[in-house]
Amino acid sequence: MKHFVRNGILALSLAVTAGAPLPAQTAEPQSSAVVVMYHRFGESVHPSTNIRLDQFEAHLAELSKPQYNVLPIPEIIARLRAKQLLPGRTVGISIDDAFLSVYAEAFPRLKKAGFPFTLFVATNPVDRRIGGYMSWDQIRELKKAGATIGSQTHTHLHMASTSPEQNRADLQKSNERFGAELGEAPTMIAYPYGEFSLAVGAVAKEAGHATGFGQHSGVLHPDADMAYLPRFAMNENFGGDSRFRLAVNALPLNVSDISPLDPMLKRDNNPPIFGFTVNGPADQRLSRLACYASGQGKARLERLGSRVEVRLENAFPSGRARINCTMPTREGRWHWYGLQFYVPKG
Repeated sequence: MKHFVRNGILALSLAVTAGAPLPAQTAEPQSSAVVVMYHRFGESVHPSTNIRLDQFEAHLAELSKPQYNVLPIPEIIARLRAKQLLPGRTVGISIDDAFLSVYAEAFPRLKKAGFPFTLFVATNPVDRRIGGYMSWDQIRELKKAGATIGSQTHTHLHMASTSPEQNRADLQKSNERFGAELGEAPTMIAYPYGEFSLAVGAVAKEAGHATGFGQHSGVLHPDADMAYLPRFAMNENFGGDSRFRLAVNALPLNVSDISPLDPMLKRDNNPPIFGFTVNGPADQRLSRLACYASGQGKARLERLGSRVEVRLENAFPSGRARINCTMPTREGRWHWYGLQFYVPKG
């Protein structure tokens, strides 16, 4: 099995075991879960945010197998916060942006499969009745059917490069609109474009969002940062059967003492001096750990016991950049830790 990086996203190519299923036995309870992320369904004019319907149906068929357990994301979060075990191979389904194809294509298929899901909504496009977006009546129908509704701000702004005052006002407006249309404001947020900083997290928490999601790959676990949780993005290029199985079977790489603390990079810390300490039994196999950076490929690692320092050759350009670190298990699954950085212009 080999790794490659494309458009800043780490993929695992099944060069040897292409199409080979992972073990199908029912997994033992565990303290982790995977959340997958979608945007559009059957809208191939937008391949970077779209999943083809045949791909999506294959994903649902995979998740319908007995080894998987698809749970509502709020339940997953509550059990992780309480340090309670989850069923083996627990998966949460999230969808961003409230495009009309969610209602027309994804909702009927998810309902038929009996799978709960969370829809993150930016309220302004819905208010303006922009073509291609759902209506409030349709969002209410999803909520009544059991979907969780989360926030994606009011105007879907670039929060990391926006002042705290503007972010605060935008979140206040979205909360007001959710309250007016749905009777309550969400407690979960998906940061637009996955862009995050410590300042953004503080404003989101102030607005009542106890849980936040980015767009970096990784696995949820009790020690993860609940303000900035990972999700595996699915689209036409990275939504094939092999990658989907790898994602929903991923295990956490439990790390602490992460540096830098803030994923918002400045001129004086780009490239970042990125490092972390690996916790738990996984540190016995650190010789098999590999990390990959956007536009730079495989990074040089320095290890001292369970401490890992990732050395990058070049600074990241302005915009979003990712580092993904993976480590195989003997059972064919992968420990996974990813982080998305944001580099402002100028």
